Amino acid sequence: MNDEAKKEEGTWTEEIEVPGNELVGCVRDLIQEGNVCRLIIRNPSDEVLLEVPLTTGAAVGGVVTLFAPVGAALGALAALLAKVKVSVVRTTSEDEE
Repeated sequence: MNDEAKKEEGTWTEEIEVPGNELVGCVRDLIQEGNVCRLIIRNPSDEVLLEVPLTTGAAVGGVVTLFAPVGAALGALAALLAKVKVSVVRTTSEDEE
């Protein structure tokens, strides 16, 4: 995996390259971490395929409900692409600053 991080006002972005067959599991793990506020799925040419805004601190039940339709879309993308780039926009808590 290739990680690249950029810091901005209270948020930072991490870019991860993953094989298409690992996309759904990777996104599920990122959503469960809780500090992710947006996921952007791109193809190797950097075209945005899917952008998913997430609520910071979402309850576990809400994440599961949100992930069902997103998981279906990700599964379809994963079947078509060998590699994808996942841009993860995270929030920085006051404790971390």
